Amino acid sequence: MARILVVEDEDNIAIALEFLLAREGHAHSRLSEGGAALAAIRNERPDLVLLDVMLPDMSGYEIVELLRADPGLSGVRILLMTARGSVVERRRGLALGADGFIAKPFELAELRAEMSRLLS
Repeated sequence: MARILVVEDEDNIAIALEFLLAREGHAHSRLSEGGAALAAIRNERPDLVLLDVMLPDMSGYEIVELLRADPGLSGVRILLMTARGSVVERRRGLALGADGFIAKPFELAELRAEMSRLLS
């Protein structure tokens, strides 16, 4: 299965995501800060990053921009997750280079479908 990095500062959401990923058989790890996520992505090269937009030290949008600007990391697949799921937010995330966008709260079936699409 896939190696997935969860970057989420809300414990309840992160625990639910980790449970789903374990049940689906994916190897996964979790971080709650954007700066640490950049280093982990460089070191681990995950197949997919589930990335919260609103993080304490830097936004998910900033992380997407930095990843897409780095030729060595530009191919990492990113699924942005946010409670601010407006059309404007979605367009911004995708324009910056995210591969997918999902609004919280989301249905598990919706998350599974997006993950499957991005990992195929």
